[in-house]
Amino acid sequence: MMIRTEQLGELIQGAEEIEPTAKGLRPHRLPAWVRAQFPDPQLLLVEAQPSGVRLAMNTEARAIELKIHSTRVGYLGMERARGAVDVLVDGGFHDRGILEAGDLIEVDLENGSSGFRPGASQLIRFETLPEGRKQVEIWLPHNESVELIELLADAPLARTADHRPVWLHHGSSISHGSNAAGPSEIWPAIAAHAGGVALHNLGFGGSALLDPFMARVMRDRPADLISLKLGINVVNLDGMRLRTFGPAVHGFLDTVRDGHPETPLLLISSVLCPIHEDTPGPGAFDPRSLGTGTVSFIATGDPAEVAYGKLNLKVIRRELAAIVEQRADPNLHYLDGTVLYGEADSAAHPLPDALHPDTRTHRIIGERFADFAFGPGGPFKA
Repeated sequence: MMIRTEQLGELIQGAEEIEPTAKGLRPHRLPAWVRAQFPDPQLLLVEAQPSGVRLAMNTEARAIELKIHSTRVGYLGMERARGAVDVLVDGGFHDRGILEAGDLIEVDLENGSSGFRPGASQLIRFETLPEGRKQVEIWLPHNESVELIELLADAPLARTADHRPVWLHHGSSISHGSNAAGPSEIWPAIAAHAGGVALHNLGFGGSALLDPFMARVMRDRPADLISLKLGINVVNLDGMRLRTFGPAVHGFLDTVRDGHPETPLLLISSVLCPIHEDTPGPGAFDPRSLGTGTVSFIATGDPAEVAYGKLNLKVIRRELAAIVEQRADPNLHYLDGTVLYGEADSAAHPLPDALHPDTRTHRIIGERFADFAFGPGGPFKA
């Protein structure tokens, strides 16, 4: 006999807010005041994708069923891997359910139009969980928004408190998890598991742009460890010039420090991205990829304009390192992103779409970050 969990919302960890909907509960990673103040379609899309959000419970259940309704974005004529729900038992991977139903927002990259196709909800069943009492985590899809409709199990599911240090991380689409096969395989999840910390992921595809509201969100959220991975979105949006970038970083750090004056804070520059190392943005879809069934990206700026203040990744790495040195904050640290993924890695594991790593490379990045941050002498080492 399956038992319905009445207080489903109490099991959710890693979300900022839970919105009741006509179908169920929708996790949000940004608060309502941000969504109202800046209702940018891209930001609203990615903040509702629950990257790093999970249901955490203590139970003796051998079978669990989760009914959800998902919404995904697809590109006309191109295949995109579906989202997944991962189940971890006592910290180890147990099973994965692939999303097959749900709504579709389909975008035509040639003319920018989009259409909406409604779909059905889906019941995902996880069986053969180990006998006895155990800690179970259900990691929600990192790349599709979901409404949680119902959670059932063959034994009661009890809310569990997480006493691990909280790691608050903000970054771009790679931190969000782009191109990873499942939510527990995005690099921040891999690093959090290795470091023994509870992840709160503020990685947002296309949206790590030094927005003041994002700094205020981080200022107000409890955290034991904080990291900021900055650079690529500023470049591929062509959103700033050298004169404005440095003060924006200082201002962002000042706001975070207002709420976390002594918390270990790690500033990370972009991993290697060959198309933007020397060439500024804006970035764009590569028109040569249209009709091939895959998506690829290009940089459309002029490298000569760097001399006049345009930004590429090499300039941003130099500026971030200088900012950390200027601030003379003993709890502020810098990590060059090419330590996580550099030239040798690019040759061995090239970015499939010229912008985002694949699942194997997410693991490489996550493991290297954990070694640096949580290893002996690392900025996050207790």
